[in-house]
Amino acid sequence: MSDRDRKRADAVYEALLQRQGERWVQPRVERTRRVLELLDDPQKTYRVVHVTGTNGKTSTSRMIETLVRAHGLRTGLFTSPHLERFTERIMVDGEPIDDAAVADAWDEILPFVDLVDAELAASGDAALTFFELLTVLAFVAFADAPIDVLVLEVGMGGSWDSTNTADGDVAVFAPIDLDHADRLGDTIAEIAAVKAGIIKDGAAVVSARQDAAAEAVLREAAAAHGASIAFEGSEFALARQRLAVGGQQISVRGLAGTYEDEYLPLYGAHQGFNAALAIAAVESLVGGASQPIAGDVLAEGLGGVTSPGRLQLVGAAPTVLVDAAHNPHGARALVTALREAFDFDEWGVVLGVLSDKDAAGIVSEIAPVAAHVFATAPDSERAEDADSIADLAEAHDLRVSVHRDLADAAAAARAWAAASDRRAVVIAGSVVLAGEALALAAEEDWKSGWSE
Repeated sequence: MSDRDRKRADAVYEALLQRQGERWVQPRVERTRRVLELLDDPQKTYRVVHVTGTNGKTSTSRMIETLVRAHGLRTGLFTSPHLERFTERIMVDGEPIDDAAVADAWDEILPFVDLVDAELAASGDAALTFFELLTVLAFVAFADAPIDVLVLEVGMGGSWDSTNTADGDVAVFAPIDLDHADRLGDTIAEIAAVKAGIIKDGAAVVSARQDAAAEAVLREAAAAHGASIAFEGSEFALARQRLAVGGQQISVRGLAGTYEDEYLPLYGAHQGFNAALAIAAVESLVGGASQPIAGDVLAEGLGGVTSPGRLQLVGAAPTVLVDAAHNPHGARALVTALREAFDFDEWGVVLGVLSDKDAAGIVSEIAPVAAHVFATAPDSERAEDADSIADLAEAHDLRVSVHRDLADAAAAARAWAAASDRRAVVIAGSVVLAGEALALAAEEDWKSGWSE
C-alpha cells in the first residue's frame, strides 16, 4: 500500500462524509437501484448471502464468510459500521479492500453518481446519501475483484435498505428485537416485517430462534415468495457448548449433518448460536441444505473466525475487553458472557452510548455485573452526555465516575482494576466507542500490562 493509494482512499471517505449522513435513511431503494442499473448491475455478478437481524448479524456474517472461503471460493464481506477505518466494511477474501482498488472503484462510479444526483436535483430530491453510495461502491469493488460469493449485512431494516438491491440466494435472520423503533416500528412484528423484505423468490431462509410474532412474520413472508425456511431449535440447533482455551467447543445439528466438538475462537454463548446459524446458512448455499460441510473445511472456517469489537480481549494485567453492545439485547448477551466465560469478582465498565440508543435499557442490563461504571462519551456528534450515563448508573445504586473522554475513562478503569487480580474492565455501549478503544489499546499497548 503506497502513501498515494492511502491518500486516494482517504479522499473517497471524505467525499462520502460530505453526503447526508449514514443515519439519514429513507424507506426507498429506487435511488440506489438507478445507479446500479447505469453500472450494469454489478451486484448480480456473484451469489449473495443476505444477513439481517437486531443483534449478532456482524458476527454471523463473519462466520459465514470464513466458512464459504474455506470451501475455496473467493469471498466478499460487506458490514457496517467500521471500527477504525472504512475499508474494513469492504472485505475481499478476509482482508480489507486494497486502497487502490476502492479508489479505482470510486473513480468508476463517479460519472454515474453525478448523473443520478442531477436527475434527483431536477426532480427536487436530495443527492445520494453516504450509505447509498457506500453500497454501490462496495458492489462495484466486489465485481471488479472479482468474487464468487458476497456475504452482505443489511445497514438498517431490510426491505428498503440500500443492500436490498441485491438478490440474496440465502436470507439469514439473526435474533430480532426492538431497535431503531423510530424507523422500523414499535413492535417486534413490525420490525420483523421490514427485515423480512430481504426474502427473495425461491430463496433459502435460515433464522435464529425468534419471538413468536417475528417467527410468524418470517414464515408468512417465506411462503409468499416460495422460499424454504428453517429455524434454529427445530430444523437445526446448537446441541452443546463448553468453554475452551481462547473460546469454546461447540456441537451443532445442522440442516445436512451433525458436527461434534468444533473449536470456535470466540467467547460467549451467543457466539455459539451465531455459529449454528452460520453453518445452516452455508449448508443452504453450498450444498442446497442436503450436503454436510466437510470436517476439514468446517474446522478451517470456524477456526479462522474473528469478530473485532465483540468481546475482544485487548488488555492484560489488568484484563480489558471491548464489546460493541449498543442496545439492551446486546448488553444482555455481554453480561451472560462475562459471567460464563470469565472468573472475575468485579467488573469495571467503561460505558459510552449514542443518543439515539436506549441508554437506560443498556445500563439496566449491565448493572448486575458492574462494580464501578466509568461514564464517558464516544467521539461522535450523536454521543449521549457522560453525565446522563452517570445519572442512569446512579439510579441503580452503582459506583460511578464521569470522564471527559475514553482515554481518561480507560486510564481510570485500568488503574482501578490493577489494584486487584480479581478485577477486570469491559468497554462497551457503542460501536464508535469500541473502535476508539481498539485504536487506544494498540497505541498504548495494553497487552503489555499496567504501568503507573
